[in-house]
Amino acid sequence: MLSACSSGKDLTNDAPRFFAEENPVHLSEWGLMDVSGGALELSDGVVAYDLNSALFTDYALKLRTIWVPEEAGPALYRDNDYPDFPVGTVISKTFYYPRGTGENDVLKVTDTHGETNPILQQLDRVRLMETRLLVRRDVGWDAVSYVWNDDQSDARLTKIGDAQRLTLMSEDHGGEAFAYIVPDINQCAGCHAPNNTTREIVPLGMRPRHINKPYRHDENAVNQIEHLQLIGDLQGLDDAAPVQANVDWTDGQQPLNARARSYLDINCSHCHNPVGPADTSGLDLSMDALSGPELGVCKLPIAAGAGTGGRAFSIVPGDPDASILLHRVETTNPGAMMPELGRALQHREGAQLLRDWIAEMEGTCST
Repeated sequence: MLSACSSGKDLTNDAPRFFAEENPVHLSEWGLMDVSGGALELSDGVVAYDLNSALFTDYALKLRTIWVPEEAGPALYRDNDYPDFPVGTVISKTFYYPRGTGENDVLKVTDTHGETNPILQQLDRVRLMETRLLVRRDVGWDAVSYVWNDDQSDARLTKIGDAQRLTLMSEDHGGEAFAYIVPDINQCAGCHAPNNTTREIVPLGMRPRHINKPYRHDENAVNQIEHLQLIGDLQGLDDAAPVQANVDWTDGQQPLNARARSYLDINCSHCHNPVGPADTSGLDLSMDALSGPELGVCKLPIAAGAGTGGRAFSIVPGDPDASILLHRVETTNPGAMMPELGRALQHREGAQLLRDWIAEMEGTCST
């Protein structure tokens, strides 16, 4: 039987731990990582992973990990869905920025893919923002958030979220002031409950199409899904259908359509899918959507309200500036921007990708 800890006051950070009910006050009590030596080190059994295309969160970098307790048994692989993880599994995502020269300055850099960012070995160069956990308990998945303290010795549990004023420094746009928002406990379900009927929280990023890629755990890069099976955290892959994969939307060698669809899938489809919270919009931005009105092409808005920006169709082939979708991705107006949560800044590179994608589309829309 999987054991559970009830109090973390006298615990050290030498091994991960599962809390069956109560969430400890400090992140360190979970034992997932250690920062006492000036570097972020993962505990034994905690596995780092990455996504083919990642959700945009105001240019924050992210360290993702998963821990499956050995005594809980392996997760069961499922085609086109996240694995069936056992009770006790803990998935973490730590958000951070490289520090700028000013007290609240952070640097805009390109996200790293394929290995843990080496800057995490020099925490004096990093501003740790928050660590979010998804914890598999008897009743399902729970979302838990921790905000890092000023000296970065630990992170503290929050249920009401947090806001921190930062300035994003970049060579191309100078300094952009923004509020970095940590979601409250209710807002977590805004992204992690993709079925509007069940409202069950699920680990979206662990779907095979997102993690089917190499990752450099040591000197060798290995496929992440195969690695999880090799170390005993996953079973059933050998009997599965061929694993599909989204592409890295930043990879200019990939087809433009595949890059744009991967970007929309990870950033938008948690709401915009046939059963999602935005199902009344009639817009499906998941990888399974067919190209046409359900994807937004020549689709009239249903529930966009003022969010249309005066535009008539979600996507107008060949005309990005007439497309509602691009307007909602580019704007920072809280009443119109998409996604609704997780950003205060415009994702310029992502918006440019969608602009190029729409510009290359052929066809016309009739009113």
